[in-house]
Amino acid sequence: MPVLECERVRLRAFRASDVHAAFALFGDPEVARYWSGPAWITLEQAQAWLAPQLAPLEDKPSMLPWAVADRTTDRMIGTGTLFAINYDQQRAEIGYSLQRAHWGQGLATEVARRMLDYGFDVLKLRRVEADTDPRNTASLRLLEKLGFQREGYARERWNVVTEICDAVLLGLLAREYKR
Repeated sequence: MPVLECERVRLRAFRASDVHAAFALFGDPEVARYWSGPAWITLEQAQAWLAPQLAPLEDKPSMLPWAVADRTTDRMIGTGTLFAINYDQQRAEIGYSLQRAHWGQGLATEVARRMLDYGFDVLKLRRVEADTDPRNTASLRLLEKLGFQREGYARERWNVVTEICDAVLLGLLAREYKR
Protein backbone atom coordinates (compact mmCIF):
# COMPACT_ATOMS: atom_id res chain seq x y z
CA MET A 1 0.00 0.00 0.00
CA PRO A 2 1.59 3.28 -1.01
CA VAL A 3 1.99 5.92 1.71
CA LEU A 4 0.77 9.31 0.53
CA GLU A 5 1.98 12.36 2.43
CA CYS A 6 -0.07 15.53 2.80
CA GLU A 7 0.71 18.72 4.66
CA ARG A 8 -1.04 17.72 7.92
CA VAL A 9 -2.00 14.07 7.42
CA ARG A 10 -0.66 10.94 5.81
CA LEU A 11 -2.55 8.23 4.00
CA ARG A 12 -1.14 4.88 5.05
CA ALA A 13 -2.10 1.23 5.21
CA PHE A 14 -4.49 0.21 7.97
CA ARG A 15 -3.08 -1.52 11.04
CA ALA A 16 -4.75 -3.86 13.52
CA SER A 17 -4.10 -1.18 16.16
CA ASP A 18 -6.47 1.18 14.27
CA VAL A 19 -9.52 -0.74 15.51
CA HIS A 20 -10.42 1.71 18.31
CA ALA A 21 -9.99 4.72 16.02
CA ALA A 22 -12.16 3.03 13.38
CA PHE A 23 -14.82 2.36 16.00
CA ALA A 24 -14.67 5.99 17.15
CA LEU A 25 -15.07 7.09 13.53
CA PHE A 26 -17.95 4.91 12.37
CA GLY A 27 -19.52 4.61 15.80
CA ASP A 28 -20.33 8.32 15.62
CA PRO A 29 -23.87 8.76 14.23
CA GLU A 30 -22.90 12.14 12.74
CA VAL A 31 -20.08 10.53 10.72
CA ALA A 32 -22.21 7.52 9.75
CA ARG A 33 -25.11 9.78 8.71
CA TYR A 34 -24.11 9.81 5.04
CA TRP A 35 -22.31 6.48 5.05
CA SER A 36 -23.71 3.19 3.80
CA GLY A 37 -24.96 1.83 7.11
CA PRO A 38 -25.88 2.62 10.70
CA ALA A 39 -23.34 3.79 13.26
CA TRP A 40 -21.49 0.89 14.84
CA ILE A 41 -22.41 -0.05 18.37
CA THR A 42 -19.80 -2.73 19.11
CA LEU A 43 -16.05 -3.00 18.75
CA GLU A 44 -16.62 -6.30 16.94
CA GLN A 45 -18.15 -4.36 14.04
CA ALA A 46 -14.95 -2.35 13.74
CA GLN A 47 -12.86 -5.53 13.88
CA ALA A 48 -14.96 -7.15 11.15
CA TRP A 49 -14.64 -4.07 8.94
CA LEU A 50 -10.92 -3.71 9.55
CA ALA A 51 -10.00 -7.35 8.78
CA PRO A 52 -10.26 -7.10 4.96
CA GLN A 53 -8.49 -3.71 5.02
CA LEU A 54 -5.42 -5.50 6.45
CA ALA A 55 -5.22 -8.04 3.62
CA PRO A 56 -2.34 -7.76 1.15
CA LEU A 57 -3.17 -5.96 -2.08
CA GLU A 58 -3.59 -7.80 -5.35
CA ASP A 59 -1.41 -6.93 -8.33
CA LYS A 60 -4.07 -4.57 -9.71
CA PRO A 61 -6.39 -3.93 -6.77
CA SER A 62 -9.95 -2.79 -7.37
CA MET A 63 -9.81 -0.87 -4.09
CA LEU A 64 -7.11 1.18 -2.37
CA PRO A 65 -8.17 1.77 1.25
CA TRP A 66 -6.08 4.22 3.26
CA ALA A 67 -6.13 5.10 6.92
CA VAL A 68 -5.91 8.87 7.27
CA ALA A 69 -3.42 9.50 10.07
CA ASP A 70 -2.28 12.63 11.84
CA ARG A 71 1.29 13.30 10.62
CA THR A 72 2.55 14.10 14.11
CA THR A 73 1.07 11.19 16.07
CA ASP A 74 0.38 8.72 13.21
CA ARG A 75 -2.99 8.12 14.91
CA MET A 76 -5.84 7.21 12.54
CA ILE A 77 -8.41 10.01 12.27
CA GLY A 78 -10.25 8.97 9.12
CA THR A 79 -10.32 6.98 5.91
CA GLY A 80 -9.75 7.63 2.23
CA THR A 81 -10.53 5.18 -0.55
CA LEU A 82 -10.26 4.84 -4.28
CA PHE A 83 -12.58 1.97 -5.15
CA ALA A 84 -14.34 0.31 -8.08
CA ILE A 85 -11.04 0.87 -9.89
CA ASN A 86 -11.34 -0.23 -13.50
CA TYR A 87 -7.94 -0.13 -15.17
CA ASP A 88 -9.27 -0.87 -18.67
CA GLN A 89 -11.75 2.00 -18.49
CA GLN A 90 -9.34 4.21 -16.50
CA ARG A 91 -11.95 5.11 -13.88
CA ALA A 92 -12.53 4.81 -10.14
CA GLU A 93 -14.75 6.13 -7.37
CA ILE A 94 -13.61 8.16 -4.37
CA GLY A 95 -14.69 8.18 -0.73
CA TYR A 96 -13.43 9.74 2.50
CA SER A 97 -14.40 10.22 6.12
CA LEU A 98 -12.97 12.02 9.14
CA GLN A 99 -13.65 11.89 12.84
CA ARG A 100 -15.96 14.76 13.73
CA ALA A 101 -13.27 16.55 15.79
CA HIS A 102 -11.37 17.08 12.51
CA TRP A 103 -14.22 18.50 10.42
CA GLY A 104 -14.03 22.03 9.06
CA GLN A 105 -10.22 22.19 8.98
CA GLY A 106 -9.65 21.45 5.30
CA LEU A 107 -8.25 17.98 5.99
CA ALA A 108 -10.78 16.21 3.78
CA THR A 109 -9.68 18.47 0.93
CA GLU A 110 -6.04 17.46 1.52
CA VAL A 111 -7.02 13.79 1.56
CA ALA A 112 -9.21 13.94 -1.55
CA ARG A 113 -6.65 16.01 -3.47
CA ARG A 114 -3.84 13.57 -2.62
CA MET A 115 -5.92 10.56 -3.68
CA LEU A 116 -6.82 12.32 -6.94
CA ASP A 117 -3.14 13.13 -7.58
CA TYR A 118 -2.32 9.45 -7.10
CA GLY A 119 -5.24 8.29 -9.22
CA PHE A 120 -4.52 10.59 -12.15
CA ASP A 121 -0.70 10.60 -12.02
CA VAL A 122 0.17 7.05 -10.93
CA LEU A 123 -2.86 4.95 -11.85
CA LYS A 124 -3.36 7.01 -15.03
CA LEU A 125 -7.10 7.31 -14.45
CA ARG A 126 -9.11 9.31 -16.94
CA ARG A 127 -12.12 9.76 -14.67
CA VAL A 128 -13.00 9.69 -10.96
CA GLU A 129 -16.60 9.57 -9.74
CA ALA A 130 -18.35 10.37 -6.47
CA ASP A 131 -21.79 9.45 -5.17
CA THR A 132 -22.97 11.84 -2.44
CA ASP A 133 -26.14 12.31 -0.45
CA PRO A 134 -27.61 15.65 -1.61
CA ARG A 135 -27.97 16.75 2.03
CA ASN A 136 -24.22 16.36 2.58
CA THR A 137 -23.48 19.93 1.55
CA ALA A 138 -19.94 19.94 2.98
CA SER A 139 -18.92 16.99 0.81
CA LEU A 140 -20.60 18.48 -2.27
CA ARG A 141 -18.74 21.78 -1.73
CA LEU A 142 -15.42 19.93 -1.35
CA LEU A 143 -15.93 17.90 -4.52
CA GLU A 144 -17.00 20.91 -6.57
CA LYS A 145 -14.02 22.92 -5.27
CA LEU A 146 -11.78 20.18 -6.71
CA GLY A 147 -13.53 20.43 -10.08
CA PHE A 148 -16.12 17.64 -9.90
CA GLN A 149 -19.19 18.29 -12.05
CA ARG A 150 -22.70 17.24 -11.12
CA GLU A 151 -23.72 14.70 -13.73
CA GLY A 152 -26.86 13.19 -12.37
CA TYR A 153 -29.34 12.72 -9.61
CA ALA A 154 -30.37 9.20 -8.63
CA ARG A 155 -33.66 9.13 -6.77
CA GLU A 156 -34.05 6.59 -3.97
CA ARG A 157 -30.64 5.09 -4.75
CA TRP A 158 -29.71 3.89 -1.25
CA ASN A 159 -31.46 2.24 1.65
CA VAL A 160 -29.51 3.46 4.70
CA VAL A 161 -30.77 1.98 7.96
CA THR A 162 -34.51 2.71 7.63
CA GLU A 163 -34.26 5.67 5.27
CA ILE A 164 -34.38 5.67 1.48
CA CYS A 165 -31.83 8.22 0.22
CA ASP A 166 -31.18 9.99 -3.05
CA ALA A 167 -27.70 10.50 -4.51
CA VAL A 168 -25.94 13.23 -6.46
CA LEU A 169 -23.58 11.69 -9.01
CA LEU A 170 -20.44 13.69 -9.77
CA GLY A 171 -17.51 13.14 -12.11
CA LEU A 172 -14.06 14.60 -12.58
CA LEU A 173 -11.96 14.15 -15.71
CA ALA A 174 -8.18 14.19 -15.46
CA ARG A 175 -8.01 17.09 -17.92
CA GLU A 176 -10.37 19.16 -15.75
CA TYR A 177 -8.71 18.49 -12.40
CA LYS A 178 -7.81 21.71 -10.57
CA ARG A 179 -4.41 21.07 -9.01
